[in-house]
Amino acid sequence: MAASQTGGRAAPPKGEGEGDIAAAEALVAQVEAGARAPTSSVMRWLIVALCLGWSAFQLYIAYVPFDQFLARVFHLTFALLLAFLCYPAYREPDGRLAKLLDRLSGGPRSALTRVPVYDLVLAVVAAVAVLYLWWDYEEIVMRAGLPLQRDIWFGLVTIILLLEAARRTLGPALAILAIVFLGYCIVGPWLPGIIRHPGVPLDFLMSDMYLSDTGIFGVPIGVSVSFVFLFVLFGALLDRAGAGRYFIDVAFSLLGHLRGGPAKAAVVASGLTGLVSGSSIANTVTTGTFTIPLMKKVGLPAHKAGAVEVAASTNGQLMPPVMGAAAFIMAEILGIPYLDVVRAALIPAVISYLALLYVVHLEACKLDLKPVPRSELPRFRQTFFAGLHFLIPVVVLVWYLVVLQRSATLSVLLAIEAMAVIMIVQRPILAWLTREPGTPMGQILRDGVAQGLQDIFEGLINGARNMVAVGVATAAAGIIVGAVTITGLVGRFVTLIDVISFGNIYLMLVLTAITSIILGMGLPTTANYIIMATLTAPVIVQLGGDAGLIFPLIAAHLFVFYFGILADDTPPVGLAAYAAAAIARADPIKTGVQGFTYDMRTAILPFIFLFNTDLLMISGVDDAGRAVWIDDPIHLAWISICAVAAMFAFAAGLQGWFARACKGWERLALFAVAFAMFRPGFLAPYIPLMGRIEVQALALALLAVIYLWQRRTAGPDRRPAAAR
Repeated sequence: MAASQTGGRAAPPKGEGEGDIAAAEALVAQVEAGARAPTSSVMRWLIVALCLGWSAFQLYIAYVPFDQFLARVFHLTFALLLAFLCYPAYREPDGRLAKLLDRLSGGPRSALTRVPVYDLVLAVVAAVAVLYLWWDYEEIVMRAGLPLQRDIWFGLVTIILLLEAARRTLGPALAILAIVFLGYCIVGPWLPGIIRHPGVPLDFLMSDMYLSDTGIFGVPIGVSVSFVFLFVLFGALLDRAGAGRYFIDVAFSLLGHLRGGPAKAAVVASGLTGLVSGSSIANTVTTGTFTIPLMKKVGLPAHKAGAVEVAASTNGQLMPPVMGAAAFIMAEILGIPYLDVVRAALIPAVISYLALLYVVHLEACKLDLKPVPRSELPRFRQTFFAGLHFLIPVVVLVWYLVVLQRSATLSVLLAIEAMAVIMIVQRPILAWLTREPGTPMGQILRDGVAQGLQDIFEGLINGARNMVAVGVATAAAGIIVGAVTITGLVGRFVTLIDVISFGNIYLMLVLTAITSIILGMGLPTTANYIIMATLTAPVIVQLGGDAGLIFPLIAAHLFVFYFGILADDTPPVGLAAYAAAAIARADPIKTGVQGFTYDMRTAILPFIFLFNTDLLMISGVDDAGRAVWIDDPIHLAWISICAVAAMFAFAAGLQGWFARACKGWERLALFAVAFAMFRPGFLAPYIPLMGRIEVQALALALLAVIYLWQRRTAGPDRRPAAAR
């Protein structure tokens, strides 16, 4: 039952819907790395050269001091070149745009197997427009704020081609939003009073958007240059080395024998993959191709098997240290150490995953799923130690990042170095252990080292291709951030949201959550977070303060980030749900709805940690507005226990199953217990002689009483009638 290696990914059991898995992997290729695979050797090697050049450049500037603005310029140049070479102009081969472009380029040939002339032209023009900043850098610095006519023209070309690249790589949503915000800068004087502004002249607009570090080359792409690329590259190398298969095998060998074991293993494997992966869609396919068929095999309905994988993979972006690149951007925007973001995000991420494991367990109990026989599972000890070397780079990363508190750049560089050494060494060792008698040792070493170098070569290419969408997204999102900064939109947005929500803080939070989910349906998580953090996170803090509530700024940022992630499994657009449904042969809408139901435990967390910041390890804010961290280990242990118990109570109430099927009043009691443990400060003033800790202790005792009551009153068959 052990997975076989296919480019570092786990392969499903043979015969289990290869065509559907191929469709899911094609979706990942289209979204993550570009669906185009040219048959021309010249084009293939051009793309390979650009990918290797980009990876080499990013590694070089990580070691050698380099001008930050120029680093962003070269970063965007690589991203735009690869965007036009790897992503076709259209996705529907029979659409009107496809027919028009085919006619212009000399005939209907597949855009997935060739690079049309117009894409080559666009790639070159985009590169020239961006590299103009490097060519004329000193003069541009000298005339800062006073752009020449050619500066304006180069800026316009860059923006237009950046928006086209965003449309190709990310879909139309981000490009349309950027156009709307650019239009808002220009038509401000003619807008209604609440959002009116004096307007921004074209030369001033180009100066801010193109020639400075407040627009396209602002904080978002700066974080992409400094941190995100290296972490994505590390994940690509880890995946290429075979760590994805290892994580899945370990999870199955550990949990596969339990009731609903494949589903539980899917959750653990996706959580481990999420440590270094920033993509819920890629995570879904990486682990889902193996886990979903096995979940179906033990009796889980197809749409629920897909939904479990979607919920687990989506939550991978919540898991520090990478968090889909948001952790680094959040730290830059807030001006706080990266480790503070990791610290705040840790407890919510862990309890969300533990709660999903519990949801899966409840589903297994309801459906009376049978465990996988141990004879069909890999042995845990043998499996764990066989790939233990994959944990070395992860340990290096965590050790330098968390224990020694070194910079994120240094930590991930050392992890990449450790990963490269392992990739070179592991192949000769494996070849020697499985060698045929009489095979020369020299040949084993040569072949093994060559294969290891090939793996590194492929990892560098995959890392760069996976970064194209991120680089374009951060640059395009910079247009929106720049527009908000130039026009002072945040202040107007505060007034607008206050009017729409009638000053009610709870209604305002619901509106913000819905907005994040809607935007997330068409935007990648990183771009969604950047936009919402710019527009609504300050609104949450200010309107909360107006209502007498003190929300730490990091809590507001995590709030919008969480709801942006949930869009990946929210119908009708959730791409992760479509990928999982393709593998499971299920209805994608039904899969998405079920996945969102499983993710309801995640959806309540942002509302909880805004009002109970103990979950973020924050006890309050000081006079300067900085977070005051909780350092007492006993207090943190109590917070964690109560949070897990509360989430289990909520999950049981939502699923309608605890020790047995729940009656209506039992579900209400479970929700009440969850609320009491999550919000003890709300109830404490109404209960005599009780503080927050006493309320939580009482709620824990009530939870135990409910469980024992259900155990005592359970019949011989505790499943619901529908599952018998």
